Amino acid sequence: MAEIVCMGEMLVEIMRKEVGVPLSEAAEFMGPYPSGAPAIYIDAAARLGADTGFIGVVGPDDFGDVIEDRLEEDGVDVSGVKRREGHTTGCAFVSYNVDGSRKFIFHLRYSAAGTLAPGDVGEELLSDTKLLHLMGSALSTSDSSRDACYRAMEIVKANGGLVSLDPNLRPELLGIDRVREICAPVLEVCDIVLPSGEEASMLAGIDDPQEACRSLLKNAKVVALKMGSEGCRIFSAEGEILVPPFPIERLMDRVDPTGAGDCFDAGFTTSYVDGKSLTKCGRMGNTVGAFAITKMGPMEGSPLLEDISRIEGKMNWKWED
Repeated sequence: MAEIVCMGEMLVEIMRKEVGVPLSEAAEFMGPYPSGAPAIYIDAAARLGADTGFIGVVGPDDFGDVIEDRLEEDGVDVSGVKRREGHTTGCAFVSYNVDGSRKFIFHLRYSAAGTLAPGDVGEELLSDTKLLHLMGSALSTSDSSRDACYRAMEIVKANGGLVSLDPNLRPELLGIDRVREICAPVLEVCDIVLPSGEEASMLAGIDDPQEACRSLLKNAKVVALKMGSEGCRIFSAEGEILVPPFPIERLMDRVDPTGAGDCFDAGFTTSYVDGKSLTKCGRMGNTVGAFAITKMGPMEGSPLLEDISRIEGKMNWKWED
């Protein structure tokens, strides 16, 4: 019975040690690191002190142990995580290019993650959920995974809870029309949308990201446009707020961008559930997202609240007024 619940793919990442080494060459890797956008999100939320739970599927193998153990260690209720016999835990191999881009090779759709189904959604875990966070990746992993997300959404909304959506879908793989079709049932009832500019434009069919976000407000209460190093812009019925980025580069190097958007989501939504102002939600989102890029590995940079407080003591910055 967690206040914040997420669901979807659980996988490990195995990453190149050196920048500029393609996956087509024999060279060294490091890992496995726990990953999967929904898993990154819920782990970050738990590290911020939220009461969290997760619904997902891994294989009965060591990679499954890597992910489930990390979530449990950080305080996530993993009673909704299933071990699927006959399937292996998903994985991704990652290389880093000199221009800062990345390349992935995924084993996901036919892994244990792809078997997530409505029958895996337990109503007991969702009975007191204040917010269900859904991600486009979980909506697109498989038909059964998508149906499981829709089922969880129905339960939470029926109980008076909130739903947030990060539409992290890749139109080059699915096509824009299919992306809109997948997200449409969620957008109809979603309270918070957390897109990038490209995602907002894709969902609304409007080229200008800010106009697209305004269009998405027809159903949502809040739309938070993630703008990376430029911070975020928050749209609501009360108006628009531009929240500057957290200046993490003053103290730490940017190392690995994987999971930054998921960690932004965690900072924003945990603050929202706690009743913080939208400005404070945006500041926390920016801060947690900035910390995420300072260590190699999708979850490794995610901060505890005391980490944020300690850094604030070293610089002229307060995420909270």
